[in-house]
Amino acid sequence: MGERAPAGAAKAANKAKKESGSPSSVKAAKQESRTALVRRARRINRELAEVYPYAHPELDFENPFELLVATVLSAQTTDLRVNQTTPALFAAYPTPEDMAAADPEALEQIIRPTGFFRAKAKSLIGLSTAIRDRFGGEVPGRIEDLVSLPGVGRKTAHVVLGNAFGRPGITVDTHFGRLVRRWKWTEATDPEKVEAEICALFPKSEWTMLSHRVIFHGRRICHSRKPACGACPIAPLCPSYGEGETDPEKAKKLLKYEKGGKPGQRLKPPPDYPGLPAPPLGGDA
Repeated sequence: MGERAPAGAAKAANKAKKESGSPSSVKAAKQESRTALVRRARRINRELAEVYPYAHPELDFENPFELLVATVLSAQTTDLRVNQTTPALFAAYPTPEDMAAADPEALEQIIRPTGFFRAKAKSLIGLSTAIRDRFGGEVPGRIEDLVSLPGVGRKTAHVVLGNAFGRPGITVDTHFGRLVRRWKWTEATDPEKVEAEICALFPKSEWTMLSHRVIFHGRRICHSRKPACGACPIAPLCPSYGEGETDPEKAKKLLKYEKGGKPGQRLKPPPDYPGLPAPPLGGDA
């Protein structure tokens, strides 16, 4: 799938660039009404749904336990590195019972590529033991039960609930938090406050997919250090337009994953994913 840019986006983006530094535009942004904010936020979501109709969790998994483990491993590393590591992990420990009985050093060696492997191994053995002993070997489907597991916070719980159990939730990772603040949906930095404020802007049915779309956009176009503003299809709706590269050709070179013609993060992406599968551990990207 090629880069998508709605008609008139470049013209609107140039206009936004000219106006972004003017006192009147800054004042207008501060005076945006609640109704206007909700409308703009929901329009951005609709635009993102058209740009990323294939948005999905970027961790490979086949059941709730695999998703839970993969999400815990994803802390402080990329989903790609997790996906390259979990095939061997789940071959060795396919169930909570197996992982609960794992030799810590052997487990650490398998998950070493994901970083912080000693702390992660401790969490994996702990949560697997809790699932075995407290939940009959089945990953629980309630947030209050999930966050009681070692190494599991609200972000991880929402990933599992939304994608393994179909229960809506907002996943506030670093990409999500960065973008919603750039779009002036919230000024909060505390993840729970961000979650609450964004939930209030959208119907519950949109929460899980909104999370995927925003995270996709943050990874592919709206990067942390150098966002590709000139290649962004929602530039006309963005109050932070101009923080990154505004030249369309230069911005296009900043695009990542399928937008940049490169492999994605999953070794086993969904059938409708338009990009290339990621290479296995040790393979060429």
